[in-house]
Amino acid sequence: MGTMLQAADPTLDDFTGLEGCNEILNLTRPDLVASVHDAYFSVGVDCVETNTFGANLAALAEYGVEDRVYELSEAGARIARAAADAHTAADGRPRWVLGSMGPGTKLPTLGHVAYGPLRDAFQQNAEGLVRGGADALLVETSQDLLQTKAAVVGARRALDWVGVDLPVIVQVTVETTGTMLLGSEIGAALTSLEPLGIDMIGLNCATGPAEMAEHLRHLARHARVPLSVMPNAGLPVLTSDGAHYPLSQEELADAQEEFVRTFGPALVGGCCGTTPEHLRAIVDRVRGAAVPDRRPAPEPGAASLYQTV
Repeated sequence: MGTMLQAADPTLDDFTGLEGCNEILNLTRPDLVASVHDAYFSVGVDCVETNTFGANLAALAEYGVEDRVYELSEAGARIARAAADAHTAADGRPRWVLGSMGPGTKLPTLGHVAYGPLRDAFQQNAEGLVRGGADALLVETSQDLLQTKAAVVGARRALDWVGVDLPVIVQVTVETTGTMLLGSEIGAALTSLEPLGIDMIGLNCATGPAEMAEHLRHLARHARVPLSVMPNAGLPVLTSDGAHYPLSQEELADAQEEFVRTFGPALVGGCCGTTPEHLRAIVDRVRGAAVPDRRPAPEPGAASLYQTV
């Protein structure tokens, strides 16, 4: 989303002086945002994410507009909803909108921000997404389990307030170190998050599919809820022109097909570096693929921030 919006070369006026705050474009250039959704729907995906990854307390506070969380979230969902409905109307196949709830830039476990204000802002984020027409809430790129809890609890409070019951999906980000940013391994994440009543758990960002395989294997063996997996197009390679993601469309599609056949995720897609053409290849490869009958064997346990026992 961010790469494609920047490639459209929005002006400083489009950003209303808040250069880099992509969520402002939901209000000033909804046509640009809709064009990104259309590009992905046109290659056959079932779902798109809203342009609201940064519509949270910490990220918007960096621009001094943290009081606009609800407004920008609602606008982002409304744009995606219109695009989804237009594509459904054209061919009759259902399309869905995933309301993106990004992590922000502050880690509550490290004392960067208090839990209460963070939870309340996530509630505003989620309420805006729901009222704008999101079909599900996606808490993604989660790096701190306390931040993730704040997002899930905020999402649940918003759903209760609005009076609807939508799926809440959580995707954690496991670094190349093998743990989340603050040192949590995947078992600690599952043990801590599943009892919050989430409807799906998975992985996104930071790495390509190769580095995600063992973490996905753990989830497939033990998670009671369905799985999702959205890798980057490989590990980023830093060049003079910025980050380059090395996996080709076919390589990423090969990996996702293997994930589907081996681990049975219910939702697959792509994160950083995955263009519409990457998603076209994934759609062509996995739509209609045989999915194994996953039979998890959950292990009762307790978790610290770092590990489960």
